[in-house]
Amino acid sequence: MAVTILRTVSELRRWRDQLRPGVRVGFVPTMGSLHEGHLSLLREARRRVPEGAGHVALSIFVNPTQFGPNEDLDRYPRDEAGDLAKAREAGADVAFCPLDPHEMFPESAATWVEVPALATGLCGASRPGHFRGVCTVVTKLWNLVRPDVAVFGQKDFQQLAILRRLHADLFLCGELVGMPIVREPDGLAMSSRNANLPPDARLRARAIPRFIAEVQRRFTRGARARTELLADATALLEPGVIDYVELVDAATLAPVADVERPALLAVAVHFAGVRLIDNTVLEP
Repeated sequence: MAVTILRTVSELRRWRDQLRPGVRVGFVPTMGSLHEGHLSLLREARRRVPEGAGHVALSIFVNPTQFGPNEDLDRYPRDEAGDLAKAREAGADVAFCPLDPHEMFPESAATWVEVPALATGLCGASRPGHFRGVCTVVTKLWNLVRPDVAVFGQKDFQQLAILRRLHADLFLCGELVGMPIVREPDGLAMSSRNANLPPDARLRARAIPRFIAEVQRRFTRGARARTELLADATALLEPGVIDYVELVDAATLAPVADVERPALLAVAVHFAGVRLIDNTVLEP
């Protein structure tokens, strides 16, 4: 059975309002170009909302408000037909796929949602306004879908931390669930942007998981100081152009000098103009 496609906010509202009380809804927001990472989120939503007990919905919307003026909005990969086929195989019943960005952001819209305390470092430092766009669109989608459970990936660890705070602070309904990073066989974190890597850059990008593995080895051998854990980062990540390599507290996202409680190793590196992010949590 094909996925039911909803194109407008009115259609999405009508679908949600007609559900009987007690029917559960699982939700996975995406920007499309689905890969195995997205599909793992949909399968988890389906596991938590079995067929017969409710519906699994996803959104496919390339949100312009989370892209800066010189970023890759126009180059972001899009494949709606392929996405819908993959989503159906992963257990989705409904897809909200607005064709016009004004459906979510009308010209009259004047409200933004932000969590500044968690959005200033890491990706927020080099992408001002990015998380404001993320928080605003997720809040809108959450209010429309009213999920019992929504599932997000941990590859965007900062985003997940921000959305957890938003979910708690705004008393949003349901449960927010984070799922582990899904990786390619060579260790590269799955990302829709991987499709934009030329073959040679794709090979060079394997420096990211190799660097993360090296930091994990140093940590396992007893290193706890930031200077020791992140030593030679520039050389190890060549020939990428580093946006950041950071070691931060996993709860507050504040930089740490020594790992005394769970810490996040987070990196953002450009290869052939494609910005890739990755992370791991170091547990003392």
